[in-house]
Amino acid sequence: MSATRIAAPAVHVQPVWSRRRTLGLMGAACSAVALPTLQGCATSPVTGAPILAGMSEEQERKVDQQAAPHQFASDLGPIQDARVNQYVVDLGTRMQANTHRPTMPYSYRVLNANHVNAYTFPGGAMAVTRGILVELNNEAELAALLGHEQGHVNARHAAQRQGAALVAQVAVVGLAVASSNSRYQGAILIGSQIGASALLASYSRENEREADALGQQYMVRAGYPASGMTALHQMLVAQEKERPSALETMFSSHPMSTERRDTAERDARERYAASLQLNPQRERFMDTTAPLRAQKPVIEACSRGESAMARKRPADALTQFQSAIARNERDYAAQVRTAQCLTAMDRRPEALRHAELARQIYPQEATAHKVAAVLRLADNDAAGAAQRLEAHQSLLPGDPGVSFLLGRSYESLGQRDRAAAQYQQVVSSQTGGEPQRHAAQRLREWGR
Repeated sequence: MSATRIAAPAVHVQPVWSRRRTLGLMGAACSAVALPTLQGCATSPVTGAPILAGMSEEQERKVDQQAAPHQFASDLGPIQDARVNQYVVDLGTRMQANTHRPTMPYSYRVLNANHVNAYTFPGGAMAVTRGILVELNNEAELAALLGHEQGHVNARHAAQRQGAALVAQVAVVGLAVASSNSRYQGAILIGSQIGASALLASYSRENEREADALGQQYMVRAGYPASGMTALHQMLVAQEKERPSALETMFSSHPMSTERRDTAERDARERYAASLQLNPQRERFMDTTAPLRAQKPVIEACSRGESAMARKRPADALTQFQSAIARNERDYAAQVRTAQCLTAMDRRPEALRHAELARQIYPQEATAHKVAAVLRLADNDAAGAAQRLEAHQSLLPGDPGVSFLLGRSYESLGQRDRAAAQYQQVVSSQTGGEPQRHAAQRLREWGR
């Protein structure tokens, strides 16, 4: 590389950025959490029997620290109702004292995701979607849901499945980029991530049975009737028949069956018969969750829209998202999904309006900043894109995809030093793909 080229103005080293190439590079910018694996014998905290664990307890905690924030963001972050979130935190905290691993760094939140699901990372970072919370009828059912996820943590099911496989591709924006001719690529490129939590784990039926048994044990210890687990399973079985698409994500990671429901019912009747007289706390649950349950039509419309997007029917999806917005213009999830849907339809000016409104509605959540940034960068507004990507990084650091996009923005603005710093992070992330190749090439050209 000649000295003349190194010293040349930034414009001379910039490629010609066609919209397809720009979108392609944006799409390939993904955030994958690289985690070490550790195979070896361990002791089950539940049974005391030997198990083959794919990661140590320290690694379980590290997975949560590194990966959970990105997954929660892909599910559009915690809902903005502090009272409901605190309610779930308080319930989970009471229950964890009765588990086999009470000192794990448990945490709890209700996410803006519209699909029916709940999940946990191996160290106990748990999420309940608003889509499932509005389907529950009392606190005992919520206790059963949290207890089941606590069961996975305590039995170390994730550790037994190999740590890295659990969360590889937490933000898989670039996984489908090879199909560059897809008219729906825009939805993928901006990280629509519909049902992304399905990537967390695919538990075996035996894992699910053990988590059910542990969850029922934990909820009874915490003072709830064991019938709450039966009712939870019955709701899921009914939902599978009535709205199967709403449960695709949950069932892909949590295999469901009437056998699990029947086992929970039998254990409630026989093993935990004395608990059936306990108060399921329906009134407290209904009072606390009333504001969220009032938004159930909005949540269901968004869920139908997401299902239509998954089937590559953006026009149908848009109708559903617009229906949700008509009911509540300030619904963050509806505005983000509308922006993503309109992007898939190549209606970028409209998409940007919705993305910017979502940013204003919920400035503390990262996703809308990224959606707006990608749209601005695609329209050659590098300064506007950089501003929103900087906000995203301050809220959710550690995403190599955002580092790439920010480097690209700085490069377009002629800010080579700042671009190089971002590209260094992309290269260091070892995520591979075109973004890393582009970043490495620029660093070589600039003598960095």
